[in-house]
Amino acid sequence: MTHTEETGSPVGIDELLERVRVGLDRLGPAEAQEAAAAGALLVDIRYAALRERDGLIPGALVVERNELEWRLDPQGSHRAAEATGHDLQVVVICNEGYASSLAAASLHQLGLHRATDLDGGFQAWRAAGLPVVPGED
Repeated sequence: MTHTEETGSPVGIDELLERVRVGLDRLGPAEAQEAAAAGALLVDIRYAALRERDGLIPGALVVERNELEWRLDPQGSHRAAEATGHDLQVVVICNEGYASSLAAASLHQLGLHRATDLDGGFQAWRAAGLPVVPGED
């Protein structure tokens, strides 16, 4: 039963973010880079204009947000080659770390129990001085 069903009142986005983040082990930029080096899949869900403007994280899989669940479901017929199993560690990256939390929570519902997101998003990665390559979209 959802909060809305229990109380009859809607849940605001701030409360929803707070709730989903409780179930995520969010990573900072350096931790995300270390996770990727250890085999985690970085997934960039930013829209094309942001990728073109700000660049890309080398090695990150680019998946539009509206395709994320289809591309990362290990049992799905439209999965990316990188979607190898439910035990895969996935680090979702959006621009500033908000949409990525919701996306990671959605991946949890698909059984990707190690899915999380980058706290602060791409902007935190870039501010930390981590590698970025020009956008090629």
